[in-house]
Amino acid sequence: MAKYVRMTKLVAVGRMRDKFCEQQCNAFLTRAGAYGKCEVVTVPDSNVAGEGKAILRELDRERNALIVVLTEEGKEFTTAEFSAFLGKAESKIVFVIGGPFGLAPEVKQRAAVLWSLSKLTFTHEMARMLFCEQLYRGLNLLNGGAYHHA
Repeated sequence: MAKYVRMTKLVAVGRMRDKFCEQQCNAFLTRAGAYGKCEVVTVPDSNVAGEGKAILRELDRERNALIVVLTEEGKEFTTAEFSAFLGKAESKIVFVIGGPFGLAPEVKQRAAVLWSLSKLTFTHEMARMLFCEQLYRGLNLLNGGAYHHA
């Protein structure tokens, strides 16, 4: 029996300009959808302060959601730890990925969890693609799928 997450939402800055990254994100989110609804909201890119205001407006719509902000100073998880985190969530999870210049401090302050994909620096499009892959991988692992070790 599948272990569904209540719902996940990704709030990301800017449209995807790299078609490969966009295609990969869409493919992984489609697969992740087998385990629960995955919504993506894109806010326009501008400057850190403007992007922060737009992100905060999205977060204000999410009452009782668990806010996870991807940022370089966040905690690193193994895939197994991230999968367990997803499995323990008792509410909707909203993930936030900023633009190329990072996130406003106010956005980081709203987070219940600050998460770092790596100590390496990625373009924000690559970070989105890696996030989508890890979301699918974590949900698949949580449900006993073979993708994690494929």
